[in-house]
Amino acid sequence: MFRLEHEVINRISKVGPETIGAELEIEVGDILLNINGQPINDIIEYRYFISDEYLEMDIQKSNGEIWTLEIEKEYDEDLGLEFENPIIDQSKNCQNQCIFCFVDQLPNNMRKTLYFKDDDSRLSFLQGNYITLTNMKEEEIQRIIDYRISPINLSVHATDPALRVKMLNNKKAGDILKVMRDFNDHEIKMNCQIVLCPGVNDGKHLDKTIQDLKELQHIQSTAIVPVGITKYREGLFLMKPYDQGTASKVIEQVEAWQRSIVKEKGRRFVHLSDEFYILAQRPFPKIKDYEGFPQIENGVGLVAKFRGEVDEALAMEKFKAEQGSRPELKDLMDVNRQVLVQLVTGVLAKEFMENIAKKVHSVLPFIEFEVIPVKNRFFGETITVSGLVTGGDIIETLKSPEVEGRESKNIKTITMIPKSMLKAEENVFLDDLTLKDLEQELKRTVIASSVDGKSFVRSLLEISKST
Repeated sequence: MFRLEHEVINRISKVGPETIGAELEIEVGDILLNINGQPINDIIEYRYFISDEYLEMDIQKSNGEIWTLEIEKEYDEDLGLEFENPIIDQSKNCQNQCIFCFVDQLPNNMRKTLYFKDDDSRLSFLQGNYITLTNMKEEEIQRIIDYRISPINLSVHATDPALRVKMLNNKKAGDILKVMRDFNDHEIKMNCQIVLCPGVNDGKHLDKTIQDLKELQHIQSTAIVPVGITKYREGLFLMKPYDQGTASKVIEQVEAWQRSIVKEKGRRFVHLSDEFYILAQRPFPKIKDYEGFPQIENGVGLVAKFRGEVDEALAMEKFKAEQGSRPELKDLMDVNRQVLVQLVTGVLAKEFMENIAKKVHSVLPFIEFEVIPVKNRFFGETITVSGLVTGGDIIETLKSPEVEGRESKNIKTITMIPKSMLKAEENVFLDDLTLKDLEQELKRTVIASSVDGKSFVRSLLEISKST
């Protein structure tokens, strides 16, 4: 069994109500010592051992007493326990020096957590993080197989051993295919990511990578995303961003692979992130071509999914209005109830959001729109995605004479941003400004909408009702 080099304290931080843990009077602050006589090193082992129908568990109470608890339960029944650290032990940090690493391109004086580079198989399983496998010992690889930790998300980038060693600046990086073949032989499901760097791992190298990966039947999907380049690259590997021409070539190359692979496997297998299509000014694939959006977190299919959800939500609102089941919509048609919504976005999504705004306005004419693209001064204007826009750049843009000069005092103005600009579960931007800071500076309501078309339309209707 896998063992850590130091003792782990598994202190319980939460006990769910009406759970086995609550029934047994386990309390916050208690310490889990072992399950079935086995010390628990991390959340993977915890999940594995509690899957049994009969457990014997030792708990140390806050007064030092040791309770031995006998538990009979259903195979898939949870105990309702959470721990101070979601993976119990500390996260494993990255041992690579990738030539494309975004963390290495961050400015100074940001919050410390942004500079931590994780490369932990447990976070891959629990949170969907992508890992390189370069810091894993043989027994850790075996543990993934033994415990059937699946799916596991892998940062591949290239399958050519020498090229991958160069890209990750790690001599251990060259044997990823050997490990992946081992996973595949043991039916461990995998998702793969390729950060594409012009002149480095594209062209014939990308062909080899796709060819190698498609041979592994338990790879569920592969995402290809363009390298992100900030203005803070002094002393780093010389890298250039994709443009319309180079992005078009990548699309042609990958679409040729998709046509070939779909004949062989019945699915496309490899997908490009939305950024390639926007840069190339080419139409997006159809929703069905994204095959259930397995790589949505990598920005693959976000645009198509959002557009489809907006269309569906608007069709429903139009139907309800025609059927008379939404009388409040008739009231909202009154010109005196009109509202102006400023849609704040990254530069990349400007044209797309303008088209969305026109669609919504055609069905809900009481909502006026102004799409405001925010240039990324914080990271540099080569960064154009919405998720990396900071609060400070939003304030600077919206308070500029150009934008303020267009505002009308005769109509209520509300600003809407995508939630992807904020830290998960918190109203904090990357520059540590908060949503409240934004509202105070702009002196108006700011709504953070989920990156989901139905939620977007719902938020707009709620805004209109409240004016």
